[in-house]
Amino acid sequence: MIFLGIDCGTQSLRVVAWDAERGALDSASTNYGLIENLPPGHKEQHPSTWIKALDECLRVLRQQNVDLKAVRGMGVSGQQHGLVVLDSNHEVIRPAKLWCDTSTESQCRHILESAGGLEVYMQEIGNGLPPGFTASKISWIKENEPSRYKQIRFMLLPHDYLNFYLTGEMVAEPGDASGTGYFKVRERQWSRSALSWIDPDHDLKECLPRLIQSAEPAGQLRLSLAKQWGMSSEVVVSSGGGDNMMGAIGSGNVSSGTVTVSLGTSGTLYSYSDSPVIDPAGEIAAFCDSTGGWLPLGCTMNVTVATEMIRSGFVSTELQAFNEMIEQTSPGAEGLVLLPYLEGERMPNVAHGTGIVLGLRPKTASPAHLARAAMEGVTMGLYYGLERLTELGISPTEIRLIGGGSKSRVWRQIVADIFGVSVVCPENQEGPAFGAALQARWCCEGGQIKDLVSAHLSLDERTRHQPKPERQAVYGELYQLYKKFSQTLINSEVFDAHRSFIERED
Repeated sequence: MIFLGIDCGTQSLRVVAWDAERGALDSASTNYGLIENLPPGHKEQHPSTWIKALDECLRVLRQQNVDLKAVRGMGVSGQQHGLVVLDSNHEVIRPAKLWCDTSTESQCRHILESAGGLEVYMQEIGNGLPPGFTASKISWIKENEPSRYKQIRFMLLPHDYLNFYLTGEMVAEPGDASGTGYFKVRERQWSRSALSWIDPDHDLKECLPRLIQSAEPAGQLRLSLAKQWGMSSEVVVSSGGGDNMMGAIGSGNVSSGTVTVSLGTSGTLYSYSDSPVIDPAGEIAAFCDSTGGWLPLGCTMNVTVATEMIRSGFVSTELQAFNEMIEQTSPGAEGLVLLPYLEGERMPNVAHGTGIVLGLRPKTASPAHLARAAMEGVTMGLYYGLERLTELGISPTEIRLIGGGSKSRVWRQIVADIFGVSVVCPENQEGPAFGAALQARWCCEGGQIKDLVSAHLSLDERTRHQPKPERQAVYGELYQLYKKFSQTLINSEVFDAHRSFIERED
């Protein structure tokens, strides 16, 4: 009895095949990139890229002798907030605008103005409206591509689109839907008011998929795909969810006290809650999870994308040597601080942000110092989110680390020291993909998701790190400097002025 977990990310698609009886895991992944040569802030991908990657991953799994005929269910984890638009023939109209697209800042302002301000908008939705959310992408197409906008008959998130491809059914579930900007997280319903603020002249709700509960299946695998992939005609496709919701399941974050931190291209941190957690400041997203609860979440757009930029562009070394270099450099990088906002940031909301270095002097003008400052800078950005979660009533007892950055020993220790909480990785590092496979079994068999997670998730105690008091003192002081540095720049409007200069030069 095999369950497949499909994780459609920004840089790759991954499929895990989980043999639920033997506990064995096989996996395959295919890398891809974004559409090139777009203007600054625009991030797009064509949905056909995901389909081709899925076919390739299943081909590789067959080569690994995975018995696809034994597949009983599959679940999809998708990058959140992206917008896939289809015409009346179910054909994709244009490439998907992704979560990391920051080109819609003006559309966010217009939507909030139509609502009567942020307070009114948040009262309706439970969330603010950062540029990454889906709502402003609809408005962007309406304003910039009116002929394409007129063709739109269906609007889907990436995971919804993959579910449609697999089943022929257009459905959505609360977890991923809660990141659109037109979903009421308290009531778990689409918001007609928010949709009217996007377009008062059309009933956009008619373009949205039918909502189902997280424990419900999206449908059965289409017969043509079952034949193509050598699977049973009775394979169930679960509701699936956003990558953060599936990452929560895959890291065992299905009860209070645990905080998951994902060190991926972007960074996220989130914790299970039995009730909605609404942030009046709009910095922490009030998401639903994909098990029936809620998942307050903070997101930063620059994590491994920032460390990799420093590693490849300035340090020019292999990953192992990069980590060793950081490990041999003093905590705090002797005062070198990096704000890793690169092409904008979401927490804090700095759409026109760029990377800025403070404390560069002869003593810190070395690749090692810059490398450490990058890793510490992105971690402090995530700690800003944990600090906000704590203010909203979340009390972390343990940090579960997932994502590519979690494989770094020095990074795990930095997280423990800055966060001041014990850090550990799940034994299974498949994260969202494994979470999707677990959810697929839950949708097939019912029962309690917490029991299923408890029975099949183990922690890798070799990766556990405890905070070191002497380093906590250094980071406590440095974090206050980091936060002041960031807020001073944001309030000074220097980022907006700098972006104007960049756009003229480009």
